[in-house]
Amino acid sequence: MALNRIKAHSRAFAHIAAFHPELTALRRELHAHPELGFEEHYTSRRVVETLKVCGVDEIHTGIGRTGVVATIRGRGNSPRMIGLRADMDALPMAEANEFAWKSTKPGLMHGCGHDGHTAMLIGAARYLAETRNFDGTAVLIFQPGEEGFAGAKAMIEDGLFERFPVQSVFAMHNWPQMRPGSIGINPGPMMASADRITIEISGKGGHGAHPYQTVDPVLVAAHIITAVQSIVSRNIRPIDSAVISLCAMQAGDLGAFSVIPGKATLVGTVRTFNPEVQAMVERRLNEVCSGVALGLGASAHVKYERIYPATINTRDEARFAADVAQKLVGHEHVDRAMGPSMGAEDFSFMLQVKPGAYLRLGQGAENGIGSCFLHNSRYDFNDEVLPLGAALHASLIEQGLPLQPA
Repeated sequence: MALNRIKAHSRAFAHIAAFHPELTALRRELHAHPELGFEEHYTSRRVVETLKVCGVDEIHTGIGRTGVVATIRGRGNSPRMIGLRADMDALPMAEANEFAWKSTKPGLMHGCGHDGHTAMLIGAARYLAETRNFDGTAVLIFQPGEEGFAGAKAMIEDGLFERFPVQSVFAMHNWPQMRPGSIGINPGPMMASADRITIEISGKGGHGAHPYQTVDPVLVAAHIITAVQSIVSRNIRPIDSAVISLCAMQAGDLGAFSVIPGKATLVGTVRTFNPEVQAMVERRLNEVCSGVALGLGASAHVKYERIYPATINTRDEARFAADVAQKLVGHEHVDRAMGPSMGAEDFSFMLQVKPGAYLRLGQGAENGIGSCFLHNSRYDFNDEVLPLGAALHASLIEQGLPLQPA
């Protein structure tokens, strides 16, 4: 899509659009050099180098291991602070693209657009440092380890909000299912919690020709896989939401076609929005798995790990962010009641500590469909939305920390 098709009504957008080619070059450089969580040494170094060129006031490194925080002071004397967060890490997946900026690291890829998120926040940093049309301090948070490493939690535990006591914090994620120039948000749940379940089944192994002499854990696993699906359909109210997916099974040896193993393991995930529903699912998983296994003469142990909490926007901050987005792109391009996703996001840890909101930035095909979705081996961030995302970041600062009349 050509840039001039993306309409935005702000000085920030026009200002940032002037250095759109530089943001694109940075984004593609980061795409070519993906790094996993807490290994973002190249990325962090490039972020620091670029922030220095942008003219920010302070740069702090090593927060949450490889995290970077920059501050920019506005023209006034207000002690208020607002935080903006971008994630930096890539995924352990092979890239199938063939363009010039494809990954140079086998088995690693920016398959979720964190390269674009980082470039957008750099764009906001440059604009805010050059104009400073706000009263207070912008705190720009470049976070490591979002993809399963809880980098947000690591930064918080490393004193992020003690050192930078923001009054609110905002983040955004590109969304290929929305057309460019559109923004989505809602005043409540945006992303689900992500829990890991491991079910260890113990039976009695033996010869496949004499199953009556065994307690077959593979058979038990099959019954458990079926039975746990009844938890969502029969224990959770239809107006609530939950997903239980058993995604992997390990049992026996593929080369031993006539050997019934003694153990089987199931691994999967649970996604919920409500802590009460989450607790009920954990309880019922233990009851169902133990009961099914016992009924078939085996035993089952459930290990339930709460990885990421649900990402829940605070109402006032979500309304404010939606108002900012509407001024930027017009009310017809802002979805204020966007349906939540059952995916997860570790920005949730920040929203447990500070008020704030998480937005989605459209970057898909013109009709909103047809683009590669996140975590696809042919995914690529749409560089045409870089100025809009950067302007949205900057507008949250300017309108959240307005200059006082002279």
